[in-house]
Amino acid sequence: MTNTATGIVRALNSGIKHIATKRFTLRYPEEKLKFVGDGYQFDPSTGVGIAGLKGRHMLFHDHCTGCQLCSIACEGVAEAIAMVKVPEEQKQNKKSIMPQIDYGKCVFCGLCVDACPFYALYMTNDYELSSFSKEGLIYTPAQLAVKPYVEQDSEIVITKNGATHG
Repeated sequence: MTNTATGIVRALNSGIKHIATKRFTLRYPEEKLKFVGDGYQFDPSTGVGIAGLKGRHMLFHDHCTGCQLCSIACEGVAEAIAMVKVPEEQKQNKKSIMPQIDYGKCVFCGLCVDACPFYALYMTNDYELSSFSKEGLIYTPAQLAVKPYVEQDSEIVITKNGATHG
């Protein structure tokens, strides 16, 4: 009888303690996570990855030389990057080829960013990449050059007792 009463008191105490705690579950898509920083980048000169969320890629056409190192890095992992010919008016390098990324295959590992010695690729905080068709997940070099708009209205706060959002 004593063990049962103790168990009931402990359960009630735990429940009451958590009533006043703000919940961590977000009401997506009305509430979204707020990320600090620009996204995942790699600095080849120091050999250090700059921490950040690994979301949609951003391609700087003026830095891309068409060396295909991003595609080679992705080859053994997801095979999500294909080098495609770009139109003459968008030509930025001698080879006139640039990466095209299939987000249906991408595993967001960041190896393509690490492999690029010319700072042409980095990963942004844009994590919303849904599409109604498989073709909608294939981003051409022109689409990758557009900086994504990321609406940020919720923030994760890490405390001693765990994570909450504000």
